[in-house]
Amino acid sequence: MDDIRGLFEALADRYDAWYDGPVGRIAFPLEVECLRPLLKGAPFPWLEVGVGTGRFAYALGIHVGIDPAERPLRLARQRGITVVQGVGETLPFRDASFGAVLFVVTLCFVQEPLAVLREAHRVLRDDGVLVVGMVFADSPWGEFYRQKGATGHPFYKAGRFLTRTQTASFLAQAGFRLVAARSTLRQPPNEKGLQWESPMEGDLPDAGFVAWKAVKA
Repeated sequence: MDDIRGLFEALADRYDAWYDGPVGRIAFPLEVECLRPLLKGAPFPWLEVGVGTGRFAYALGIHVGIDPAERPLRLARQRGITVVQGVGETLPFRDASFGAVLFVVTLCFVQEPLAVLREAHRVLRDDGVLVVGMVFADSPWGEFYRQKGATGHPFYKAGRFLTRTQTASFLAQAGFRLVAARSTLRQPPNEKGLQWESPMEGDLPDAGFVAWKAVKA
């Protein structure tokens, strides 16, 4: 955890700048539109675990964000997010505090995904929703990012991409039941730029980004 925190402390500006680059400026709004319908109607307030620099929280109307790294949280605070420095394995919130909990690729950067999801279950209201945005290891984009990590890219090297099966198992063990999914980034990985595409309903195996919605089982 200290290594991951240190990475995002040192490279917060580089991480945030990706969203304005040739891939991020298309991938980010696609991912937002993939996630947004799954949050619709969830009772307030909403929490993002692993909020980072606050890009997704700001775009989706998330009220509170938590992250272990301070420098990204400064940027999230500038975007109007109420931020808390902490880790997902021990969320500093009371039981049933939130109507929605969001993770966007966060599970790839935690040491104990199951512990993090159990904490999300604890702080989620019984009528709330969990939304998880993932780049699965068993997808074209997951393989692309893993290869970049193998050649030394700092963020992808630090990530541990999960398969669908692993993620589904963690969710079930944490007490969640999947109820919906949406997919985007069905085009091949391309660092020079992407084309707009409409996110689609369902968990599509060729999609680079998949969002799952779950409720308490």
